Amino acid sequence: MIRKLASGDYRIYSRHKDAETGKRRNLGTFATREAAQKHEREIQYFKRHG
Repeated sequence: MIRKLASGDYRIYSRHKDAETGKRRNLGTFATREAAQKHEREIQYFKRHG
């Protein structure tokens, strides 16, 4: 899940909430939405090929 921050950056959050904190895990912050989407695809790849 990608959200735009007040600073104008984009942050990737995990799809599921963390059981301990009840919040979504921060998976990285990026200057552009394109960069965030690229990294999100990389995350999905490594979830299956790592």
